[in-house]
Amino acid sequence: MYRRVTTACIALAALAAGAVPAYAQSPAALSEAYTQAARRESPGFAGFSATRGEAFFRSTHGGEWSCASCHTANPAAAGRHARTAKTIAPLAPVANAERFTSAATAEKWFRRNCNDVLGRECTAQEKGDVLAYLRQVGPGEAQ
Repeated sequence: MYRRVTTACIALAALAAGAVPAYAQSPAALSEAYTQAARRESPGFAGFSATRGEAFFRSTHGGEWSCASCHTANPAAAGRHARTAKTIAPLAPVANAERFTSAATAEKWFRRNCNDVLGRECTAQEKGDVLAYLRQVGPGEAQ
């Protein structure tokens, strides 16, 4: 219990400073961090949407790639990088318990992948929507 309280205090301090916490421990904690960031980015923030997240995940956004290009249409399955053919572990937390447990790692990959897909960094709203979608994906779910 003490560790959870300490972790929450550290996360809140990082959020107050305008940053996503260095680690999250769970997809739910990371989602909360994105909620706080989205509120700072947009005072009218009304919450994340798994439906918007799925649409974002599957869309090319005017470019050649979508998130699904590498992570597949079923994020509970392993993917393959579109350019290097390197195997990518499942993205959905239900199929890969390590996903979205480290804010630093999530931020690193969101930054890289958003730049590949969008040509810019994702907003907190976009990250939270995608995370909301990925959190509701079931094991082996054919999307």
